[in-house]
This record gives sequence, C-alpha cells and structure tokens, in this order.
Amino acid sequence: QVHLVESGGGVVPPGGSLTLSCTASGNIIAVYAMGWYRQAPGEQRELVASISSGGHTLITDSVKGRFTISRDNSKNTMYLQMNVLKPEDTAIYFCNAQIDVPNNGHHDYWGQGTQVTVLS
Repeated sequence: QVHLVESGGGVVPPGGSLTLSCTASGNIIAVYAMGWYRQAPGEQRELVASISSGGHTLITDSVKGRFTISRDNSKNTMYLQMNVLKPEDTAIYFCNAQIDVPNNGHHDYWGQGTQVTVLS
C-alpha cells in the first residue's frame, strides 16, 4: 500500500511564505512525476507545479516567480516553496505522484490535502 502525506499548510498574511512537503511511503519500486494541485472553494482542481524524476519542472503562470517546486528522490519527498502569497492562493493543496508498486504496475496516487489560507 502507498501513502502520500502532505504537511506545511497554514494561515499566513499576504506577502507571507509557506513550504509544503509531500512524502510517498509504502511498498514503492519507483516514483516518477510528482505534482502539486490546488482547489479553492467552488473551483475546479488545478495544477500548480510538477516535477519529473529527473528534476524537470513546470510552473503555472499565476505562481511563476513566487513558487518553487523541488524534490529529494532519496526521501521520495517533494516540496513547494511558496513566497509572496496572495489571498487568491488560498486553497487546499494536494500532492500527486505517479508510482510503480510491486505486482500492480504504474498508478496515480493522491494525498489528503493541506489547507493554505492567505488572510489579512
């Protein structure tokens, strides 16, 4: 069984910073692409940033220059450094990973989400 666990959410004022972490654990052969998604109330879930196992990154335009995605493959952990946070960044942030597991192939896994609130 595989688990993705996010941490690092919280409440910050506009202009503040947070760092989210996501760790994959369980019976894992390999972790491929990982990504951060977010969902605000009443909105669809959207991709914020993704990173390949080789470190190639994609950042959505609305957070480019403010957010940085990175990963530590030795720890099966991905990070999202969020700076200059804005109220419109308020959402539940979800971790996603494509993972190979024994006898069950390649699957998409999701974390439970962590709340980020940017509030004056």
